[in-house]
Amino acid sequence: METCHSPQQSNVTSYRATTVAIISLEAFAGMWINAFLVCVLCIAWVKKKALNSNEKILLLLGCSRFCHLCISWVYSFLSIIYPNYLYVHSIIELIVSFQTFFNYSHLWFSACLCVFYCIKIANFRNSCFIYLKVKIDRIVPWLLLGSGILASAVSIITYNIAETHSNNLNFTCLGNFLEASVRMDKHFFSSFFLVGFGYAASFMAVISSAVFLLFSLWRHKCKMQTNSMKNLNVEAHIRAMKSILSFLVMYSINFVCLILTIIYVNKNDNTVIFLISIYLIAFPGVHSLILIFGNPKLEKALLKILCYVKCKFFLK
Repeated sequence: METCHSPQQSNVTSYRATTVAIISLEAFAGMWINAFLVCVLCIAWVKKKALNSNEKILLLLGCSRFCHLCISWVYSFLSIIYPNYLYVHSIIELIVSFQTFFNYSHLWFSACLCVFYCIKIANFRNSCFIYLKVKIDRIVPWLLLGSGILASAVSIITYNIAETHSNNLNFTCLGNFLEASVRMDKHFFSSFFLVGFGYAASFMAVISSAVFLLFSLWRHKCKMQTNSMKNLNVEAHIRAMKSILSFLVMYSINFVCLILTIIYVNKNDNTVIFLISIYLIAFPGVHSLILIFGNPKLEKALLKILCYVKCKFFLK
């Protein structure tokens, strides 16, 4: 019997090793990118003794994404290599709770960044919009605080759901809470409702920001053509649109991943689950990299570091 099962065990072991290697590579790359983002902004904070609203959002976004990647990697590593540790009392509940908190935090902080770009750059004569434009720097800290409070509330609810149904969990090799093979009853759907609410709230903010900014850009271009004049505001519109469109594309894929997870959660399809995990772990690092290259100061700092590394290690 042992001889009969040894090739299958070997395949499972190699599959797990490959999965750990890919997830670790993505997670550590994402951690490095977000750690770089946080370090540069902290250095700027120490030098200037102040941060503007854009930098405040980016700093919290980088911190939340770094922590999210750390928790996700630990969760994936334990579920693949040492799955029995997840059955220890309160371990799974705590991991799921922290993962939910940091996941929701970085989603809503990124939505706040989109809203900030929209209000700061778009031009409308509406009195409400003008008021928001004037007060945006005072509103941003409250938006960030509200995002943190909502993320905390959802993580507490998720902890209670995980604690109630921990006996029903039978973790797959990838071990993500959303990828667990569980009994699909009315209680389990509440966890998907929470996840869907988090994505939907941030997704709607991103879509609204993109629509308003696009309409503002269209109006501005019409005015320029009528008056035959050039304006640097168009470049600001286009730069902000690129950032918001990158959010839009990635959030759309997130929604697709959520739907696929709901469909395949009971089918135990490791291929689909593996692909979803690859994207979800890659998302925080890839999007932070897009934000870095969209910011001239951060891009300059990153290129300096890469140039130094190239000179230090490759030109010896």
